[in-house]
Amino acid sequence: MIKKILICVFAVSGFLSSIHLNAQQEKEELEKERVQLQKDINDIQSQYDQVKGKTKQSVRQLNILNRKINLQERYINNINRELRMIDDDVYRSNLEIYRLQKQLDTLKAEYARSVVYSYKNKSSYDYLNFIFSAVSFNDALKRIGYLKSYRTYREKQVNTILETQQLIAKRKEQQIGRKEQKSNALGNQTRQMVVLSEQKKEKADVVSQLRSQEKDLAKQLAARKKRDNDIKNSLAAIVRREVEAAKKKAAEEAKAKSNALVNSKPEVTAAPKSNAAEKPKGSAAPVKDVATVKTSTTGSYLDLNETDVKLNSEFALNRGKLPWPVDNGYVCIHYGSYSIEGTSLKGYNHGITICTPQAGVQVKSIFNGVVVGVFNSGGEMNVTIRHGKYFTTYSNLSSVSVEKGDAVKTGQPLGKLGVDDEGGNGGKLDFFLMVEAKEVNPEIWLSRH
Repeated sequence: MIKKILICVFAVSGFLSSIHLNAQQEKEELEKERVQLQKDINDIQSQYDQVKGKTKQSVRQLNILNRKINLQERYINNINRELRMIDDDVYRSNLEIYRLQKQLDTLKAEYARSVVYSYKNKSSYDYLNFIFSAVSFNDALKRIGYLKSYRTYREKQVNTILETQQLIAKRKEQQIGRKEQKSNALGNQTRQMVVLSEQKKEKADVVSQLRSQEKDLAKQLAARKKRDNDIKNSLAAIVRREVEAAKKKAAEEAKAKSNALVNSKPEVTAAPKSNAAEKPKGSAAPVKDVATVKTSTTGSYLDLNETDVKLNSEFALNRGKLPWPVDNGYVCIHYGSYSIEGTSLKGYNHGITICTPQAGVQVKSIFNGVVVGVFNSGGEMNVTIRHGKYFTTYSNLSSVSVEKGDAVKTGQPLGKLGVDDEGGNGGKLDFFLMVEAKEVNPEIWLSRH
């Protein structure tokens, strides 16, 4: 019986220790996430301080406030997850204490019975009589061994009772610590909820200011639309040029292969024509255009040569894992349709707009490729890189460090980021991704952070 209880005690203890270890790892991950969130909040607060109260910068102010609110909600969610984890841990500890207490009661009952038995048979004569009444020497040895085992059994009972009591005391002590952690977490949650409430009030004030500036904002939006269309037209022209170049190259390669095939045939003297329909003997069979054959399979002239095929495959495999073109950036205007809160104004973003705490930071290529365009649009420098049939464009650079035709690697600097046209020290990058002439959402291709 004691052996079964021992196994049960240590099995439960081991199982719960494993759960406790997993909970500890989860707690460490939550703490790590919280530290990062707090850093992001501090960074965004620094940006907000630059634009707060400046009328011209209200749109950027709103973007930063939305970012702050998002980070604050994630921070509160982190605390909520910690509270759930503490509650789960308290619940599991209560179950363990209950099981250990039941086992302790059983152990005490078993020990009490053994003590009563020992008391009834405490006479040394009874023990000697038990040994000397053996029918043989071997039987006597067995009886001595039994008595020793019984003594060991009694000692194990005592040790197991003590160990179980210690486990119960340890779990109860942990419960006190958990309650203290929960109290601290609840206090932190309350403080962060107050901060979130203040941020939402501040956002309402900014939205009210934007509503009064709708005419000026409409002009800014129209200027942005014109610039975006100019960039889009430039990108379309670059893609057409690259497709035409690839098409021409494919046709030249197909012609060269066709000529090589014809020249490799032995010369044969043509026999007299027997009739008009008969083909000349020894004439080479017509060869299909290699480029036509390949494009009918792939559907793209930018997926013909070995380099492009490899690039296209690797680029596609890195969907959702590509590095960001700037450090410490966040998406302040997402891809597609958007509206300015508090106004009737709407816009459309052909890529994503990434805001950074500072201008002048390095803008980097997100993948291996070749620079196919360096152009100016509205006073902003732009760089376009071809990665097989994929094209990435980095807009609003204050300076460029690459030239058309340069081969670039993942993470290689392309130039420095220009300032946000809404003022402050922050930077802003307009980032576009196209698959040939089709624009796509770049955000889903970048790694999450």
